[in-house]
Amino acid sequence: MAKLPLIDTRPAKGASARKTTARTPVNRAASPRPSKRTIGATERRAAIVAAGLEEFTAKGFAATRLDDVARRAGVAKGTIYLHFKDKDALFQELVRTALGPLIVRISNPPIGVGGGSARAAMEALAETFAREVIGTRRADIVRMIIAEGTRFPQLAEFYYREVIAHGIAGMRKLIEYGIARGEIRNPKLAEFPQLLVAPMIVSVIWQGLFGQLAPLDVTAMLRVHLDLIFNEGRAA
Repeated sequence: MAKLPLIDTRPAKGASARKTTARTPVNRAASPRPSKRTIGATERRAAIVAAGLEEFTAKGFAATRLDDVARRAGVAKGTIYLHFKDKDALFQELVRTALGPLIVRISNPPIGVGGGSARAAMEALAETFAREVIGTRRADIVRMIIAEGTRFPQLAEFYYREVIAHGIAGMRKLIEYGIARGEIRNPKLAEFPQLLVAPMIVSVIWQGLFGQLAPLDVTAMLRVHLDLIFNEGRAA
């Protein structure tokens, strides 16, 4: 919040004092406080998105009904339409909310920071993925897209634009940085950055299907994968 300018409230000296005794007006509009109505609308929107996440990940896109979302959020069904035009719009918002901050980090990998290696940057991203996706609702969203994307191509297209395209661009930057440093010897890898993230998708699918039977050490698996990508002659 922007700070209001300081006002000198000390009495002025001499004849000018009489001219300055009037209270100096303060521009209250510089720091408006949200109304109770606005706060209520914001909270209701957040509750709807949270309820949608629970319903979508539990039932899938096709089986999720806005009536159930409204009931879980504790609002009338009509309230949902004040914020989202349909079920697609609600799903898109929860994807942005759940995955947006993570995608920003993946699409802008910390390459060249302090002269760090591409391997170190990729390890950091892998650890972030294992910590913030595996075992969370984010992984459920990914599995839902995989399961229902072919039936609802508009969802697959949206997910590609909002998530996949940015992630692939980030991985390509990281690969090209590794090639320039001599850490990655095969330049063809830059043409297929999907190879760098493939184990992450495998880990999401595996943990969802077989995690209770054979839990996967995702972080360890991703490190082994990086051993295959980054050769022993890499830069220090």
